[in-house]
Amino acid sequence: MMKLREIPFRKIEDGSKIIESRLFDEKRRQIKLGDIIEFCLEPELEYKVKAEVVALLNYPSFSELMTDVPAKSFGWEKAEQAIEEINQFYSAEDQAQWGVVGIKLKLI
Repeated sequence: MMKLREIPFRKIEDGSKIIESRLFDEKRRQIKLGDIIEFCLEPELEYKVKAEVVALLNYPSFSELMTDVPAKSFGWEKAEQAIEEINQFYSAEDQAQWGVVGIKLKLI
């Protein structure tokens, strides 16, 4: 299960966001191609959507990931918007320590 705020949850739900980006920490290193991830809408976690992992994109930082992959894949019009949003959640130090992953999804 992965928790999401309203806007990213709705973008995954409607198919306008096909890549979820996270730190490539110990928990995310367990994700494999073909896994099913259940996304839950915060804070109640009662609304859910399921998606299959179809690709894992590993990068040293969110900036590199989001510059290399079209911003629309993350649910944004411009890479700068996506980078600004994600950097609110993850420090440069955490990115340097863990790296990042773009989890490409297919709704099921």
